[in-house]
Amino acid sequence: MNLANRITFLRILLIPVVVVALLLPLRGRAFDVGVLVGAILFIGAAVTDTVDGYVARSRTMVTNLGKFLDPLADKLLISMTLLALVDLQRAQTWAAMVIIAREFAVTGLRLVAAGEGRVIAAGSLGKAKTLMQVIAISFSCLSPLLDWQATALINRIGMDIAVVLTVLSGIDYFWKNWDVIRETGRHAKAEE
Repeated sequence: MNLANRITFLRILLIPVVVVALLLPLRGRAFDVGVLVGAILFIGAAVTDTVDGYVARSRTMVTNLGKFLDPLADKLLISMTLLALVDLQRAQTWAAMVIIAREFAVTGLRLVAAGEGRVIAAGSLGKAKTLMQVIAISFSCLSPLLDWQATALINRIGMDIAVVLTVLSGIDYFWKNWDVIRETGRHAKAEE
């Protein structure tokens, strides 16, 4: 396993630690230490997405394992953290479900494409979606530590923007790769 894949694997290993830190009530003197630790670990794990990609490309370490693990790690990190935030009532259930459903749908599309020998790379809208999800989730993680009256509104607006970008990027993936589904349907009919 090369360095880039190890960094991706580290991101996967950090996911349960992030969730436990967010959910455990670890009160310090002035604030909830678990919230701070969970937020820092989430942000750190999210940053590893950029690091592993840079390492893989700059050192020509792009592998099929990395192409599989990297988006999986991203989806697990986002999904599990969102579920923790829903449990903490810092994210709305409907927003989490839309984001998670899109992630599963695009993962399914990628798996179908892989079965046809194609790799669907992340597009610019998908990257913008991921960045906005990370920003919105980071803010939601940190919101109990921020003593602003506008925190709830900013939290809601950030998550709403993340949901809109999530839906738009999902539509974009399916629109640009509809031929994968069409071809798979033709192969299935031919095999009958």
